[in-house]
Amino acid sequence: MKAMQIIFLFFLAVPFIEIYLLLTIGGVIGVFPTVLLVVFTAVLGAWLLRQQGFATWQRMQASLAQGAVPAYEMIEGPILLVGGALLLTPGFFTDAIGFACLIPQTRRKFAQYIIEKQLISAQTGTRFQQAKTKGENVIEGEFRRDDE
Repeated sequence: MKAMQIIFLFFLAVPFIEIYLLLTIGGVIGVFPTVLLVVFTAVLGAWLLRQQGFATWQRMQASLAQGAVPAYEMIEGPILLVGGALLLTPGFFTDAIGFACLIPQTRRKFAQYIIEKQLISAQTGTRFQQAKTKGENVIEGEFRRDDE
């Protein structure tokens, strides 16, 4: 499945999941407690986002001070941003995904997956791309039209 199809299905399915969960939980605990719970998760998420963002920033600064590349921290920053946005979105399903992005252990696993599976494989390329760039019959030069 292509990335755009997955994103399209995600944006199509999430509102239905959110409405179902809000109606179900609202039917069990009531309307007012459901609204309070949604607001509480947004406030808690904003507080956790601030705390985890500062911790990630400090780790990145420490890595740079030691002369190391802060690869994980550079990937964790956007994960934190997505998690914060999902927590500010009203609903329980997006809150669950947002909290997963803010928990350091799961965020580290997400970052590790992105670095190892996506970035390293994109950097090495496929065999076709490697064979294409290793060609010995490449002539480098410049082109200029004189008739214009």
